[in-house]
Amino acid sequence: MTDEPRTAGRFDRRKLFRRAGLGALAALGVGAGYPVLEAKWCATSRRVVSVPRLPSAFRGTTVALLADLHHGPFVPLAYIRHVVDLTNSLRPDLILLAGDYVSKSPRYIAPVCEELKRLEGPMGRFAVLGNHDHWESVVESEIQLDRAGFEMVDNRGVWLRRGGDRLRICGVGDLWTDQQDVVSALDDADESDAVILLSHNPDFAETVDDPRVGLMLSGHTHGGQVVIPGWGAPIVPSNYGAKYLGGLVQGPSCPVFVTRGVGTTGPPVRLLCRPEVVLLTLT
Repeated sequence: MTDEPRTAGRFDRRKLFRRAGLGALAALGVGAGYPVLEAKWCATSRRVVSVPRLPSAFRGTTVALLADLHHGPFVPLAYIRHVVDLTNSLRPDLILLAGDYVSKSPRYIAPVCEELKRLEGPMGRFAVLGNHDHWESVVESEIQLDRAGFEMVDNRGVWLRRGGDRLRICGVGDLWTDQQDVVSALDDADESDAVILLSHNPDFAETVDDPRVGLMLSGHTHGGQVVIPGWGAPIVPSNYGAKYLGGLVQGPSCPVFVTRGVGTTGPPVRLLCRPEVVLLTLT
């Protein structure tokens, strides 16, 4: 009679330990899988940004900023399609693309541009190239973005006009793989004009000393892509540490908004750094 309770107790404890072990393994599995899921959990980030000298006709203009899509082996077209649909649901006035549309092979350029063609921006759609676009194929990237209806502004710009007011949208070539010609990008803009400059790599802000540049928009750093609590992002592709990790940053001569981007490079994961489509309201 006295042995049965002890046997039952041992059995219950073994069952409890087994269940606890299985629970721990399940939690570990979920934890290990979460960064893969976060990499495709695209957020919408809404920000109001000031553009010096912005004419009244352009105040309240909304800009969808996308960068670092990195369509390739680990960023499928279905995800890009979702991002395009998400962007269109925000009904932006302008579409600005800040580079790095593909990874790993030029064969991914045409498909991603075919999806980007669906982006809707009644005031215009403009783009610059990033380092990955140069590494895969500059020529193919330019051809396909042109076919998709985007105006390339690498080292050039355009004027948007409303009534008697104007806003300069311009860009420069990628800092790692191209030339940067701010003079050509700004052209006939003067110090009374409002100017938005696209540069894939935000480090370029450290060399901008032209007072005509009112706001710079960038990507490239992915927000670090993986952020470790209590430590930060171990890898940031910048010469200035975490300064240009993401969000609105004050550069030496102009503010810079850096998006965390849409896709991933390297391991196809994100941690505490969700991908994002940014909707900027200009003021």
